[in-house]
Amino acid sequence: MPTEILMPALSPTMEEGTLAKWLVKEGDEVSSGDLLAEIETDKATMEFEAVDEGRIGKILISEGTANVAVNTPIAVLLEEGESAEDIESDTAGGDGSEKPKTEDKPAKSEDTATKPESGNGPDTRAPAAPETAEGERIFASPLARRIAAEKGLDLTAIKGSGPHGRIVRADVEDAKPAEAAKAPAAKAAPAAQAAAPSGPSADQVAKMFADRDYEEMPLDGMRRTVAARLTEAKQTIPHFYLRRDIELDALLKFRSQLNKQLEERGVKLSVNDFIIKACALALQEVPDCNAVWASDRILKLKPSDVAVAVAVEGGLFTPVLKDAHLKTLSTLSAEMKDLASRARDRKLAPHEYVGGSFAISNLGMFGIENFDAVINPPHGSILAVGAGVRKPVVGADGELTTATVMSCTLSVDHRVIDGALGAEFLAAVKTHLENPLGMLA
Repeated sequence: MPTEILMPALSPTMEEGTLAKWLVKEGDEVSSGDLLAEIETDKATMEFEAVDEGRIGKILISEGTANVAVNTPIAVLLEEGESAEDIESDTAGGDGSEKPKTEDKPAKSEDTATKPESGNGPDTRAPAAPETAEGERIFASPLARRIAAEKGLDLTAIKGSGPHGRIVRADVEDAKPAEAAKAPAAKAAPAAQAAAPSGPSADQVAKMFADRDYEEMPLDGMRRTVAARLTEAKQTIPHFYLRRDIELDALLKFRSQLNKQLEERGVKLSVNDFIIKACALALQEVPDCNAVWASDRILKLKPSDVAVAVAVEGGLFTPVLKDAHLKTLSTLSAEMKDLASRARDRKLAPHEYVGGSFAISNLGMFGIENFDAVINPPHGSILAVGAGVRKPVVGADGELTTATVMSCTLSVDHRVIDGALGAEFLAAVKTHLENPLGMLA
């Protein structure tokens, strides 16, 4: 029985992508590991490899098609002894009817796969690929999904007899409606609430500015993902904020001395490099802050994996410096420069921007003195770093003097970190930055 090649999730946040280029054509023999296509995700353009071996029987999605949802069939792989007739009987309908020709049309929204086309009668396309309660994808042929929807069957309760456990037509035809689980109905209400618009619709907003001149900017994958994740973060994470002023004069003097010594090696340390190191050490000293929220539990990490926000055109990346507490300042500096450069070129691999328990967002280089950052789930906290500004301060001797002061705000997920614990962590960061020599010990 032919195997569907599905649109892969090439990054943890990917919900849809653009099939930029096919690297194979119909009739080509492929083996596991062969490159099939180039796919533009919400973060980068990545190559997609074959998992199984066989022959490309049919390409379902043409090059350049945008907004292809994850798990959408994009091609059909024929195994030994299978032919195009098998494709017609399985993926085109199973009863000899022609498959609706919708795959070459870019989807306009996530729900176009389940809504009937206006004026064309009821929708005959298969519902989107379902998932189990644990988020695992259920493999089923389009015809099987369509029959299951018509009979009111829950695919999570049906055992597939096809290749790799895929549910096929015979499985759902033999199943009885009683096998449909009640859980999906119970979940319908929360799902509907999640899908409900959080503000005026696009048409309503457009009407407000009908008499004004404007340019409409469609959302790309990255901007959609940023909008969705940060909206979710602000709605679901109980943020609270802790603020400290940090005096930088000792650090700036120490940095200048180090850079003179490192000049021959082509190394130039930035203030941000010291901030990364200070936060990494503070996570080791206050280990309960080195944690993430995992729905029904907290995961407490042992290494200090520090994410750093990098602005790119149309959005941002948060590449992760792993084991940052073990690395020298010069190593952190070189690694950060490399990650930031490849982030701007959208050349990062998913494992380079996924993970970490904590993030840094530094807008000081843009002249911003202080701000509050939004936590990037599942992180437990994020440090917003402002510019160092010369300000009047009261010295240790009680006399009025001046100092270069940097304002920092720690945004904290109260589910993971309590106030006193967050304050202890921020105090440790301040101690390291105001006594930079200790970071070399």
